[in-house]
Amino acid sequence: GTMNVFDRNINFDALFKFSHISASTQEHLKRVYGSFALCMFVAAAGAYVNVVTQLFQVRGAGAGGQRVSGWGVVSSPRPPLAPQFSLLTGLGALGLMIWLTATPHSKETEQKRLGMLAGFAFLTGINLGPLLEMCISINPSIIPSAFLGTAAVFTCFSLSALFARRRSFLYLGGETGAPGGCRDPRGDGDVPNSPPSLLPPGFLLSGLTLMLLSSVVNAFVGSTWLFTANLYLGLMIMCGFVLFDTQLIIEKAEGGDKD
Repeated sequence: GTMNVFDRNINFDALFKFSHISASTQEHLKRVYGSFALCMFVAAAGAYVNVVTQLFQVRGAGAGGQRVSGWGVVSSPRPPLAPQFSLLTGLGALGLMIWLTATPHSKETEQKRLGMLAGFAFLTGINLGPLLEMCISINPSIIPSAFLGTAAVFTCFSLSALFARRRSFLYLGGETGAPGGCRDPRGDGDVPNSPPSLLPPGFLLSGLTLMLLSSVVNAFVGSTWLFTANLYLGLMIMCGFVLFDTQLIIEKAEGGDKD
């Protein structure tokens, strides 16, 4: 008789088994995604503080006034700080990122570097506050829609990179002209058996350059079509970076770099 497909036993453990990735690298990936989730929450807290309290924005109610936002009626017990504070938070975020990059990774500096990363995320969230409030004033549903869409894209492309053959997407950031394949960004030689693709090697950096040039041109031209094309090109490039960076993290971890 005809086999009922619903009677088949599906082994979900085997579905999410990454046998081509070592156990230590899998633990490293858990820590990486844990740090990423922490930064997301801290950045959201920074944006919430900015939108609700209006501490770091120029406009707002005077002392003892009230205003209405997408979060409800919010009291403004004191006037907002000077606009220079936004510049200070931006410079602070840049300084923390430079400090984090300059601090070598070790077990002794791990907690310190995590604090720097969290501080960078918080200041970045504060700087996103005005943009988020503008979105709320237009349509409050923009923010949850953008969050869910970004989460779906990131999850799908991260899983694609994890399930794919190792080093199969490194060519997206590799250099052209490497004989027999694409140059490995780690500097360990060529990526063997690079898969055929419609995208050329080094597509990501070339795409970023094209986006920059088209943005400069569009600043003078003001073309809606060019703006839309640049927007979708940026989406495609960011999806490619998720694939590339995920596999690069894996290869670095396999090589002993657990930063």
